[in-house]
Amino acid sequence: MKFGICNEIFHGWDIEAAMKYAAGLGYDGIELAPFTLARTVTEISQSQRQRLRESAASVGIEICGLHWLLAKTEGLHLTHPDKAIRDRTGQYLCDLAECCADLGGKVLVFGSPQQRNIMPGVSPEQAWEFAEAALREPVRRAEERGVIFCLEPLSPVETNFINSAAQAIQFARRFNSPAMQIILDVKAMCAEPAPIPDIIRQSWPNFAHFHANDSNLKGPGFGKVDFVPIAAALKEVGYSGYISVEVFKFEEGPEMIATQSLEHLRSVF
Repeated sequence: MKFGICNEIFHGWDIEAAMKYAAGLGYDGIELAPFTLARTVTEISQSQRQRLRESAASVGIEICGLHWLLAKTEGLHLTHPDKAIRDRTGQYLCDLAECCADLGGKVLVFGSPQQRNIMPGVSPEQAWEFAEAALREPVRRAEERGVIFCLEPLSPVETNFINSAAQAIQFARRFNSPAMQIILDVKAMCAEPAPIPDIIRQSWPNFAHFHANDSNLKGPGFGKVDFVPIAAALKEVGYSGYISVEVFKFEEGPEMIATQSLEHLRSVF
């Protein structure tokens, strides 16, 4: 099991400083949100990508992938009724797959609830068809580049498109590709009726990434979620990918969040 951390926790830090600090604590990987690096992923130059990859290697940490894929973008939407918007979204996801591979990453976490919400006048069946068509080329490109799109099931509070691990697996299977899988996120699984360890067992081997957080939107160990049975279930199914810390409330500050989250994960794993 490898431990990662999402870089937006280090808001305002130079990315190289964040990588060095995370590596110093003992994290194996860092997960990047593209909007923290540039306005759009296409503005991250080849030279910048190479420099980031070399900087990570120099401090002994891996760039494990990208998340918040469509955050801060404009005019992109996966299930929009306008085909031109869906086509632009698909092209941007292709660009993200290329960037992830250039950085040495392996996974692209597709959460982006606002850019996938089913809009008025679009049926759930149409939304699935729109999303599948928009993702066809990005998934093909990801397969070529050796990276994986991981669709993230999110709670109904966040989005009305794919709210459970079972739904996400059903959607991912439409592609019949190793480059299209799902991610499991502790916060999101807290909204499902089944216990989290059961969801993990039922979802294996369809997930390729795992986010560790709490239902209170803080890091593992900062809330009431019991990570001992979660760790046991992940070990039971043979998961060997990243356990990546992703939080949404930052009042403790990056140093405390990063340090105590890793300490808690090590204690339960």
